[in-house]
Amino acid sequence: MRFALVIFETDASRRAIQSDRAAYREQYQTWIGQIAAAGKLVGGEALDTEATPVTVRKPADGTATTADEPAHTTEETLGGWFVVEVADRDEAVQLAKSLPTPETIEIRPILESA
Repeated sequence: MRFALVIFETDASRRAIQSDRAAYREQYQTWIGQIAAAGKLVGGEALDTEATPVTVRKPADGTATTADEPAHTTEETLGGWFVVEVADRDEAVQLAKSLPTPETIEIRPILESA
């Protein structure tokens, strides 16, 4: 089964990470390396959380509006994602729990093509 591990940063986690970026990067690379070596990493990307996103909203009437802001204005910022191939949801949860950095991780199953 494939799952997306969606990474969210908060102001507090971002400050913690920025306080020692080298150590954070090393922890992340070690974690990613372990998942890749186990054959569980499908892919992933980090997002530039310092940049201002643009949001396009399209209601059912077909009109479109844009705004220079996140789609969801909460304390958490979408930071990136990983796609993993694992046996089941429990294994995806265990991988997420093993991330050694202070972000929040949302786990979503990926729809499989029929």
